[in-house]
Amino acid sequence: MDAATDCLTMNGRVVRIRAVEPDDAAALLALHQALSPQNRYLRFFSAGAAVDAEVRRLVRPCGPEHVSLLVEESGGVVGAGSYERIDAEHADFALVVADDHHGEGLGTLLLERLAAAARRSGITELVGQILPENAAMIKVSRDLAPGVRRGLAVVDGAVHVQVPTLPDEAALAAVAARDRTAEHHSLRPLLAPTSVAVIGAGRRPGGIGHEVLAALRDGGYTGELYAVNPHARGEVHDVAAYASVNRIGAPVDLAVIAVAAAAVPEVIGQCCAAGVRAAVVLTDGVGAPEQAQMVDIARRHAMRIVGPNCLGVINTDPAVRLTAAFSPAPPARGGLAVATQSGAVGVAILQEAARSGAGISSFVSLGNKADVSGNDLLAYWYDDPATRAVALYLESFGNPRRFAWTARALARRKPVLAVKSGRCESGQRAGASHTAAAAAPDNAVAALFEQAGVIRTDTLGELLDAARVLTDQPLPNGRRLAVVGNAGGLNVLAADAADAAELTLPGRIGTAPNPADLGAGATAEALAGTVAAAARSGAADLLLVTFVATRTNDWTAALPAVGAALDGCPDVPAAVVVVGADNAPRSLGRRRVPVFDLPEPAVRALGRAAQYAAWRREPLGDRPQLTGIDAAAARVIVRDALGAGDGWQPAPVAQALLGCYGIPTLDTRPAADADEAVRRAAGIGYPVAVKAALPGLVHKTDVGAVRLGLRDAAEVRAAYRAIAAALGLTEPPVVVQPMAAAGVELVAGVAHDPLFGSLVMLGLGGVHTDVLDDRVLRLLPVTDRDAPAMWRALRGARLLTGFRGEPAADTGALEDLVLRIGRLAEDFPEIAELDLNPVLAGPHGCRAVDVKLRLAAVGTEPDPFVRQLTVKAP
Repeated sequence: MDAATDCLTMNGRVVRIRAVEPDDAAALLALHQALSPQNRYLRFFSAGAAVDAEVRRLVRPCGPEHVSLLVEESGGVVGAGSYERIDAEHADFALVVADDHHGEGLGTLLLERLAAAARRSGITELVGQILPENAAMIKVSRDLAPGVRRGLAVVDGAVHVQVPTLPDEAALAAVAARDRTAEHHSLRPLLAPTSVAVIGAGRRPGGIGHEVLAALRDGGYTGELYAVNPHARGEVHDVAAYASVNRIGAPVDLAVIAVAAAAVPEVIGQCCAAGVRAAVVLTDGVGAPEQAQMVDIARRHAMRIVGPNCLGVINTDPAVRLTAAFSPAPPARGGLAVATQSGAVGVAILQEAARSGAGISSFVSLGNKADVSGNDLLAYWYDDPATRAVALYLESFGNPRRFAWTARALARRKPVLAVKSGRCESGQRAGASHTAAAAAPDNAVAALFEQAGVIRTDTLGELLDAARVLTDQPLPNGRRLAVVGNAGGLNVLAADAADAAELTLPGRIGTAPNPADLGAGATAEALAGTVAAAARSGAADLLLVTFVATRTNDWTAALPAVGAALDGCPDVPAAVVVVGADNAPRSLGRRRVPVFDLPEPAVRALGRAAQYAAWRREPLGDRPQLTGIDAAAARVIVRDALGAGDGWQPAPVAQALLGCYGIPTLDTRPAADADEAVRRAAGIGYPVAVKAALPGLVHKTDVGAVRLGLRDAAEVRAAYRAIAAALGLTEPPVVVQPMAAAGVELVAGVAHDPLFGSLVMLGLGGVHTDVLDDRVLRLLPVTDRDAPAMWRALRGARLLTGFRGEPAADTGALEDLVLRIGRLAEDFPEIAELDLNPVLAGPHGCRAVDVKLRLAAVGTEPDPFVRQLTVKAP
């Protein structure tokens, strides 16, 4: 079983879920005995049921046939859940929740974890018998699987419910909705506190505590503000000071902590005892043991923590005006929410936002991410009315698979932009297979962002440029760009940049050419009129206005006129480039059209808006129904193979496993010596290929371990001897295959990452795989929209659609193969690496020629479908 995990209830409190142990018998007995007669009746179908046998059942050791979990809060057991295996694919589940904890979502949390544990054991469905009047428990099953079939007919006095262990899109959407509700309740004391205490606020200017207290006071914080310092009395910076937080004598939502690192756990404990609901730990140098202790104390008291080693948090909402940070200056109010792991980068973002005119709704410096993470904030910002876009600076992921579905849900409503550092780190994975090498960390991040609809930029400047367009401008309906201005050179640069930004320039916009150059002497009225005509023409989806200030024109009149013209056309996103005007405004008009210094960044920002809008218009894919899959047989193959140990598997094992999922492979027959190779060749029919079959040997061609087009027994024997000599072995294992029909050579496969989970790869393959480096990755699950998008994203995609007279490949068969590989990876995280190279794609289908498979026991990485809080060591 997994280790204990901390989770949020629907009302934002923190509970711990863990496996039941024998020592829990007394607590479980007390839980059951405290149930009201009505709740005991609903659970056991009898108000007088004896609970001793139930407790004995729950405390049995967990295993493939039985799992039991409990929920702890403040040291007491407040819920329990279990399943008992019925057959290979089904298990019976049961849940119980303390009377005074109904409505908090504990049953749903337990059922999520039971489903995850059952899924890892090959169980596909949890079933249960529920009394018709037990509406709460029926709702729990519906919460986990809203799209699931269930027999609502009452049989023998009970409703039969069926919950798949692998959630569908509807179930994931329901999980995300519950997650957002819990996070909103949990983080509100952090981001919208009604009272703040700054602990470590000294009298000396320049100290972190003193400066944060000053920032809160000077920023007009609307709630109650307190200073805490054991050596300060009276007031600090005109704020009432107390020796400790428990001396305040009034509720405190948020504590901002700026004390010595060694004192942080003790201060956290004092805050918990005083009922503080959230803390921002600014202190750096907190060691791993102290950080773990700090989080453990906070979790046991349902307190959330940002940091340690962070810059602080900011909320510009006029109803809050929270500046609990020691950044140089508070930002202007706006629609961009920012989360950053680096305090220094946070200062840079705030400074650049102030320079460029990008307004901030809220800002969180995450620091070490001991508790609150970017995932938590994404869930909170989903329903934040002040936030119109989200910007992230990321250095690492705690649970990237949770990030994928949290960010995707948010991106369907608001733009999410990100800069991820470490793109060129020297620690790129050097896997044994082509697939593992392709699944290097930055490639995995790129795949995650693409599937989640996250707009990735290379620099902070590009991020804020795009944010300025996306927070204040409408989304474009297409990629057609109109350029209007008084400077032909700037227009040409804009046109060149449009191509790189994947924007198109129609030759004419109405009766005017595009770009439209009005000349340096154009009047304000002429410029404004042309801008309005272009915006209203219906021939452009985006508009760029360029303006060069000279001694012969009046930019102070021209720019307001352009702003007014754009205000009259609110449905077309726009940007303005102004050159040569000192102190030009950073935005124009009521709709805050962003003003840029140069055309290239403006066009890139508009291009990213068009890219995001196109993603928003695309429907989300579904996990399709696939026929001809025998998951039970595949599980036996994997179990037996792992019984002999982790590692690369013989060809027959790999072929058999792929066969269970209907993945077509070339007829491959193993041979232990030359005589057997001749017999295998005769059985297949000439011509044949003979290849080395050493597990883990990737580049067989490079070492002379492949012989093709063998026409008779003598050539097979000669080939076998040549392979043996090349490998330095007397009798190497080989495989014999028929010569494959011609087709486009592709590579496909799976690589499993402890953080990102399994990634599916498709690319141009064969002996040139590494040279061409034309590959696409997807995280699980692979949907019916991912599969076609993968081959279409290849630079060599034209080879599949008929190139220079060659017949087109059966792309439908290719998509089916990719979907089946994805489903295999989804069902078996034990697949550490799967490499199909080459896959031959032709007009009559697709078939894998060479297959390499490495299996490994499943680790304890976070389940992507389970809500939990994480602990990150510094």
